[in-house]
Amino acid sequence: MANKNSNRLGRIDEELKKEISNIINYELNNPKITGLISVTRAKITPDLKYAKVYVSILNSKNVKDTLANLKKSSGFIRTEIAKRINLRITPEIIFVLDDSMEYGAKIDQILKEIIPQNKD
Repeated sequence: MANKNSNRLGRIDEELKKEISNIINYELNNPKITGLISVTRAKITPDLKYAKVYVSILNSKNVKDTLANLKKSSGFIRTEIAKRINLRITPEIIFVLDDSMEYGAKIDQILKEIIPQNKD
């Protein structure tokens, strides 16, 4: 039973990730939300009351402001989710900054700086 439930939660996570990504990129008209925003992961609690949504924000004027304004828009996003995904309860959305892509880019840059020196 637990496995079947975790499969269902996994499907909901994927659906949430896809829909929230679409809403952020195509329907949010907030000029304070800047940059390229990618939803990297969504994780819903087993009781379906909360969904942690991990976002990566690149090329933003101000990452903190963008994240704060995303949080302020979570009510609108939740309403849109309710229209698109048929769930008994529409989860409250909690945005979390995922800086793993930024971290990866930093590592790449460091490697590019190191590698040419070792070719001599």
